[in-house]
Amino acid sequence: MTATQLHQRPFGELLRQWREHRRLSQLELSLQAEISTRHVSFLETGRAKPSRDMVLHLGEHLSLPLRERNHLLLAAGYAPVYTESPLDSPHMAAVCAAIRQLLTAHEPYPAVVVDRGWNLVDANEGIGRLTEGIDPDLLGNVLRASLHPDGLAPHIVNLGEWRAHLLGRLRRQITQTADPELGELYAELLDYPCDQPEPEVELPGPGDILVPLRVRLGDRELSFFSVVATFGTPLDVTVAELAIESFFPADPDTAAFLRDTPL
Repeated sequence: MTATQLHQRPFGELLRQWREHRRLSQLELSLQAEISTRHVSFLETGRAKPSRDMVLHLGEHLSLPLRERNHLLLAAGYAPVYTESPLDSPHMAAVCAAIRQLLTAHEPYPAVVVDRGWNLVDANEGIGRLTEGIDPDLLGNVLRASLHPDGLAPHIVNLGEWRAHLLGRLRRQITQTADPELGELYAELLDYPCDQPEPEVELPGPGDILVPLRVRLGDRELSFFSVVATFGTPLDVTVAELAIESFFPADPDTAAFLRDTPL
């Protein structure tokens, strides 16, 4: 089913789909939203029409992303509440300036900004250390650039571990958003070759507290850990779907190399 077909479904069907996707019974949703089970049932079968406030109320208690709350509103016959603004629009200037400030401040360490589909929105100069020699056609999507055999994958020392980590993040995102396009991306990534074992569950080894990204560049191995940041109070779909991933040196040798080697 395409995204367009999914979002053309009646409100009641969408509500039931999201409730089941969240593994909630009608009783559990009614208790969370503080409405009657009978009303939930009537909304799902189309016997009752929700008010605009009720749609937003249910979207909140189902923990729907802003994009999906807009789709739920449209299915109920209401206009979307949350804007979806292009990043190059004038009133997004403050957001773009904040992103650029974060990226620049993080140099010489690598950092990228991606959208909901892991498409590259922006990056700092530090990311050039990791992308040198990668097929330019792959650079538009961070997951493809990371895991494709013509991308960074041949240089990742712990490819099986890092690949499992990225695919796990993508699976959790699919669970949260139910986005069919992310499902297609996941299926594509699964077909990429990997000559290392991939752990089904991320379990720490002795002394491990996080999953590092270990990259071999020439005769040097660099080790990173990453931190993902999002805007804390987004009221715009575009802003809500942005993620800033910043890579930090995981050992003193990597930190020294990045500080001492010109970008």
